Amino acid sequence: MIWYLALVMLVGLERVAELVVARRNAAWSLARGGVVAGQGHYPWMVALHTGLLICAPLEAALAQRPFLPALGWPMLALVVAAQGLRWWCITSLGPRWNTQVIVVPGLSLVTRGPYRFRRLRHPNYVAVAVEGLALPLVHTAWVTALAFTVLNAALMVVRIRCENAALALASGR
Repeated sequence: MIWYLALVMLVGLERVAELVVARRNAAWSLARGGVVAGQGHYPWMVALHTGLLICAPLEAALAQRPFLPALGWPMLALVVAAQGLRWWCITSLGPRWNTQVIVVPGLSLVTRGPYRFRRLRHPNYVAVAVEGLALPLVHTAWVTALAFTVLNAALMVVRIRCENAALALASGR
């Protein structure tokens, strides 16, 4: 169980690194006339992601969820893959990546990295969904996995609509 708590803490530290990058990138975008959208759903995203990091190890400990190698190892591989995809997205978007919806008018859409796959318009959200399901299941915290997945799906509907509208407005479409 200690190693699982360490894993969740590492993911939490990764989130802190994201926030540092996001703050720097927000300053870059705002200095270039960036427009912030979707502030209403952002606190819910923060709460959901914080809840994931608290509830997964809490459920594993309090409900005495076992580590099942046949489930845990593949889920750990998915957690690692999700981190890789997330950072591929972050590096591909460069200073335009953010945890908030901030769009700089006049900039064209990024078409490198995972964004070159037109059918996968929001690859970062794929990483979030995979991680949110897999991280709790590393240690069989299925209630947290299910709750996060359902709540995240609802939140992503709002987020993606907001982001698409902001991008369309910024590009003049």
